[in-house]
Amino acid sequence: MAAVTAAKQTCYYNESILFFYNNSRKPVSDTWRTQDYIVVSLGLTVCIFIILANILVMTAIFVNRRFHYPIYYLLGNLAAADLFAGLAYMHLMFHTGPWTQKLTIYQWFIRQGLIDTSLTASVINLMAIALERHQTIFTMQLHSKMTNQRVLLLILGIWVVATVMGLVPTMGWNCVCNLKKCSMMAPLYHKDYLVFWAVLNLVSFTIMVVVYTRIFMYVRHKSQRMSQHTTQVKHRETVVSLMRTVFVILGCFVICWTPGLVLLLLDGVTDDTFVLRVEKYFLVLAEMNSLMNPIIYSYRDQDMRRTFKRILCCLCPRAGQRGEHAGVHFNTLDQERRRQELEDSWIACKLTCASSS
Repeated sequence: MAAVTAAKQTCYYNESILFFYNNSRKPVSDTWRTQDYIVVSLGLTVCIFIILANILVMTAIFVNRRFHYPIYYLLGNLAAADLFAGLAYMHLMFHTGPWTQKLTIYQWFIRQGLIDTSLTASVINLMAIALERHQTIFTMQLHSKMTNQRVLLLILGIWVVATVMGLVPTMGWNCVCNLKKCSMMAPLYHKDYLVFWAVLNLVSFTIMVVVYTRIFMYVRHKSQRMSQHTTQVKHRETVVSLMRTVFVILGCFVICWTPGLVLLLLDGVTDDTFVLRVEKYFLVLAEMNSLMNPIIYSYRDQDMRRTFKRILCCLCPRAGQRGEHAGVHFNTLDQERRRQELEDSWIACKLTCASSS
């Protein structure tokens, strides 16, 4: 009996990554194929855009005093999570394809743990935003009265929990000692962990959708009872606009990540190789989510869009100078107005650059 128990607890830390992939029936290419080059090239290109776009969002929140409120700090932390996701995907691109079988077990856990951490940080951050909006909207306030110290502690707590969740498989919840429980998509992950992780995130998505739906119903009901006073109408429109922006961000996150989480859930409860045929497409969909948020900010938030233009203007001063000198040739009233707008924009750029420095 003791011999049987010892056999069941045999661990395979000395085996290669290829051993676990063969055990899970997940193919690993030995040589670089055309499709491998295409996947890595496109993946790295998207990662670069994700990193640059989210740096732009974080910079905009930092330099514009109008964004120095808890909700924007949390949105900035969401951009930080997307930035981290871009770095995690870039790390994945340099450790995929034929490079995979050269990894050690701990290098493989690091590769997967980075992606898990970025997703967990995004989910918890969206939950924190939902709670912040619930607190403020039900009192018809635009911004929370939460102090900066509490916001920073909240952000720190988000990253601590996300890091711990990313390290859970490395700390023992894996299949290295139980090959029969290995996942097909993630050959060193325990199936029970994938089920737990997928269910936890799907439940979180459901809770957030319910919370935001309740908030929207309340705002709509409250707006109908408000007077038509200009100040109240403007306040209401600002609240609704910000809420719509946050709701669109949440909607894109749910749409991009739910298929992948459902696939992980299927991988944890079945042995169907179907998950291996579609996992790359769902991974690309999840990766694109980190690029969507900056686009949403640009489309939904006029102040954010204006700040983006000023930052880019600071990075390309020659373009602003050309626009200013081109205004000398304007001679009609409309052209003179356009010239003045260009001059005002260029002055605003210089002031933004000066204040940020």
